[in-house]
Amino acid sequence: MEKSTTRRSERLGEARRRRGAKAVSDVRRGLILEAAQEAFAELGLAGTSLREIARRAGYTPGALYSYFASKEEIYGALLGESLERLNACVAAAVAEEAPPAARLRAAAVAFFAFYRDHPRELDLGFYLFNGVRPMGLTPALNDRLNRRLRDALSPVESALIATGRPPSAATRDTTALFAQIVGLLVLQHSGRIRMFGQHAESLLASFVDVIAGDAPSDG
Repeated sequence: MEKSTTRRSERLGEARRRRGAKAVSDVRRGLILEAAQEAFAELGLAGTSLREIARRAGYTPGALYSYFASKEEIYGALLGESLERLNACVAAAVAEEAPPAARLRAAAVAFFAFYRDHPRELDLGFYLFNGVRPMGLTPALNDRLNRRLRDALSPVESALIATGRPPSAATRDTTALFAQIVGLLVLQHSGRIRMFGQHAESLLASFVDVIAGDAPSDG
């Protein structure tokens, strides 16, 4: 009985040590990612080094290799986490019981608002939007990131199909909406939308009305 109790205590102690070590590791990883995001936002991927990330995180460059093999891997991790937040934001905005047109609008607005309201997420998103492929980002990781971006647009496509569109037309209109959102984000982010005296939100709403079938498109 005494040996059994001792073994159980040892197992519990080992489990606590593992949990503690994982918690410390998670905190350190989080600090590295936070430092990297700041560096990428200020210097870009090309201008950021592992040494700079380590300096900002308060670690030696060698310590970073315990968590990430390269700055591109760090960038991929940041993008992955950003896309998970994007997907959660869009999913939370869409009420499954709502009519298709309402789901379409909610998903489009949520996608746009996520990047509008979080400039750092937008800086990360521009990697995917611009089609830049940093060396070191593996094809498998690149494909996975693109799939998660596509997943964030799936509520739009599903809503369009629910209106009676053929899947090919729904994909076409989803692509057009994505292009519209990216263009509006670029114009707003750069401030150039002021050249036209327009508001991104109003332009997005008008475009969504067109593809939802609530307003005629020109021509």
